[in-house]
Amino acid sequence: MRIIAGKHRGRVLAQFQGLDVRPTPDRVKESLFQILSPRTYGARVLDLFCGSGALGLECLSRGAKEVAFNDISADSLAILKKNLAALKETGAISRLDYKACLMGVSGKFDLIFADPPYKESLAEEILSLVKKRGLLSADGLVIYESEREEKAAEGFEVRDVRSYGRTKITFFGEIKA
Repeated sequence: MRIIAGKHRGRVLAQFQGLDVRPTPDRVKESLFQILSPRTYGARVLDLFCGSGALGLECLSRGAKEVAFNDISADSLAILKKNLAALKETGAISRLDYKACLMGVSGKFDLIFADPPYKESLAEEILSLVKKRGLLSADGLVIYESEREEKAAEGFEVRDVRSYGRTKITFFGEIKA
């Protein structure tokens, strides 16, 4: 796992050992950030199920203004902290359930990454909380990674869907009134 582009391009990240964790493969991350490239510079980002922090760190490398990292796993956050230190970067870090995180964060985000365990189907619930709390900026996106195509919650629409083998990336945006 490495940083694809930006000021930390090519830097290798610490990652999990074993089969319990499913990091976003570099080829998927590269395609994802080709799409998001114009949106990352100066962005405020929430990495809701951050794992090792690869998606949020990619955003920081590409000029994001701020990244909030969240994961329920202490092991994940230990690897994230190691990666932040290696890159000499900072970010707000929380160890909360995704619901508690969404209820506790404040302000608006330009990008919200949601990459829960594939066995979970949380897209509608996450989108509903994002809408309820007003967490998405006017042109912001929720980027949801799963094994299946996800449906939009009320007030959201699917802006794009990309498939990479068993991985599906769904881009949600709020419906403009």
